[in-house]
Amino acid sequence: MSNFFQDSKVEWLGNIPNHWFVTKLKNQCQIIPSNVDKKSHDNEIEVALCNYVDVYYNDFITDSLNFMIATANEHELQKFQLIEEDVILTKDSEDPYDIAVPALVVSTQPKLLCGYHLSIIRSNNQNFNGSYLFWVLRDRSIASQLHRQATGITRWAIAIKHVKNCSIPFPPISEQKIISAYLDKTCAAIDKAIEAKQKQLEILDALRKSIIHKAVTRGLDDSVELKDSGVEWLGRIPKHWNCKHLKRVCSKIQTGNTPPTANIEYYIDGTIPWYAPGCYDGGIYLQKPAKEINEVAYFNNKLRMFPANSIFIIGIGATIGKVAMTRVEASCNQQIIALVCNSNVYAKYLAYHLKIFETIIPRIAQFTTLPIMDQNKIGYLQIVVPPIKEQRKITNFLDNKIVINNRLENNLVNQISTLNQYRKSLIHECVTGKRRINEDLSSSK
Repeated sequence: MSNFFQDSKVEWLGNIPNHWFVTKLKNQCQIIPSNVDKKSHDNEIEVALCNYVDVYYNDFITDSLNFMIATANEHELQKFQLIEEDVILTKDSEDPYDIAVPALVVSTQPKLLCGYHLSIIRSNNQNFNGSYLFWVLRDRSIASQLHRQATGITRWAIAIKHVKNCSIPFPPISEQKIISAYLDKTCAAIDKAIEAKQKQLEILDALRKSIIHKAVTRGLDDSVELKDSGVEWLGRIPKHWNCKHLKRVCSKIQTGNTPPTANIEYYIDGTIPWYAPGCYDGGIYLQKPAKEINEVAYFNNKLRMFPANSIFIIGIGATIGKVAMTRVEASCNQQIIALVCNSNVYAKYLAYHLKIFETIIPRIAQFTTLPIMDQNKIGYLQIVVPPIKEQRKITNFLDNKIVINNRLENNLVNQISTLNQYRKSLIHECVTGKRRINEDLSSSK
């Protein structure tokens, strides 16, 4: 087997088949960075514009995509018009790992132009296949070489010279076509399996929400007599339950705060968990805090502390309404509203109850530049309050149901992760010659 391979002399590439060689991208392709942005001028030609998001979210640029309509002059039309087998590469982004993302053009749409933040890579050699190039650039070990050369502060970019000098494995054209056909078919099957599992995750998420909603608004006894709650999103509730404003079951409703970041003293050797909107993962409990802040900030009155079993609701921004509770004494930033329960309600029951508001709060929040739900509005949300004994029974029931649901979700998430890892390793093995693909295998059904 060792006689079949040679050293590529490229660290990330390792050994390649003896009849392959390594080449620079510039030796086989034109690299054309685009500067065409959305515009509409009366004296220009109407075109379809392939944008950054079209490339980032799609492996293949097809006629079915909803392209932006813009205008272009004759020079732009000639230079940046896309043709089949072009590869489009993202050239700059706010995240360095979002650059060097490729997509293959399979569209036959006329007057389809490559938009801003992208580069066209077009084969200028009949012995170099655009589809094979796409799969080469999908190999994360190749993309990582470009990530390392990205520069920027608030926005990262990859210089065209680095794209041109990118080393790639180069098999004969017949093998390029076999490899790309095999990867087209195999990765499509993997993607279909991942999509099916993601739909199962969506079903499980809907089921979890349904179980929670029914338990906290109807209870566990289906034979109990019901009454109208008078609240649209609560519907009918058991006759012996009451509706109350949230503030009636809380001893404190207060936003968190952020100690001045300029004072480094507050952030050294911290032990107090401090949560921000990015800490929410959908679970009933908050897990890893954004930061840990020390007691100096608290003693200097720069930090608000809340007891264990407080409920934290995001009151502003894109994730407004998200709910979770704390296991220990903790703090949070000013985007989060903390609820401390009184003796009329069991904290974990209330946290489950407030989960049904995660989709309601974004709809009822008043908008300025961002959706906002302040502590006063939160206090006037109406909730259902069963007797404490029932609250605990409902909480225990939901704990058991959610454990089962989470186990199924985790299993699916692990399966999706395994499929994604297999896809990555398969691409790498194929485009570097580690996995030999014959023509029968690439064309088999």
